[in-house]
Amino acid sequence: MADVIDIANPIRTQAILNKYGLHAKKKLGQNFLTDLNILHGIVDTAEITNDDFVLEIGPGIGSLTEQLARAAKKVVALEIDSQMVAVLSDTLQPYDNVKVIENDVLKVDLNELIAAEFGQNATVKVVANLPYYITTPILMQLLRANISWDNIVVMMQREVADRLNAKPGTKEYGVLTLTLQYFAQAQLAMKVAAVSFNPAPNVDSAVVKLTPLTPEIVVDQPERLFGVIKGSFSHRRKSLWNNMLQTYGKDAATKEKITTALESAGISPAIRAERLELAEFTTLYLALRAQGLTK
Repeated sequence: MADVIDIANPIRTQAILNKYGLHAKKKLGQNFLTDLNILHGIVDTAEITNDDFVLEIGPGIGSLTEQLARAAKKVVALEIDSQMVAVLSDTLQPYDNVKVIENDVLKVDLNELIAAEFGQNATVKVVANLPYYITTPILMQLLRANISWDNIVVMMQREVADRLNAKPGTKEYGVLTLTLQYFAQAQLAMKVAAVSFNPAPNVDSAVVKLTPLTPEIVVDQPERLFGVIKGSFSHRRKSLWNNMLQTYGKDAATKEKITTALESAGISPAIRAERLELAEFTTLYLALRAQGLTK
């Protein structure tokens, strides 16, 4: 559509904002991307083809949606802001392979949505410019939903992106790192300066590509594993032993069970959680479960 001026063109973006009297809503984490090179980079990172089904989260005025529509077979975009839904019906009018649904990704049943829009057992690619204030909940919703996905490419605050791919022993390494590692491999695709947005956020951003993987040790109740990880990081500077006492109890019988579990897992009680890798946490979880301690 060579005659269509890109929504992300800074002049057109401002014209759309002016036309509808729009202002970025801080409470919804709205910032409008106006750098076409970044948008093309996101589409390339997700390796979108005309055979692909794409689920987008938070389309805003449609800058990224438009680029996805040009490359994909079908795009379904979830938008929580009713005002933006009205704008999108205008800005995305040229594209008949896009459907905008007013809904909250944290409340929608993603499996039902994908089956209804793309077909039963369809595999999707997920692309999103995530609101900074709820980046982690949305990521966890996507990963835990048990949908069939080929890759997830998301824009997020650079600080959160660093946590996704952090190494043991670093300050960025933690619960989010380990939870994500159970489901996916994270790759930093590109850095995005604040000036690429209108209005410019207070921090720089990054685009991260997530590729699904099978963990070294698969457990039947991963939420309980994540509970063990979270409890182990409850006081980051304390030893694993102290955090486990706080999580499970300090009575003599519980201490004995924790000791047995740590010995079975081959983990020192004096170590800090930030030094343990996912496989070690999984082994510990299984040992704790054998002692009847997991919740």
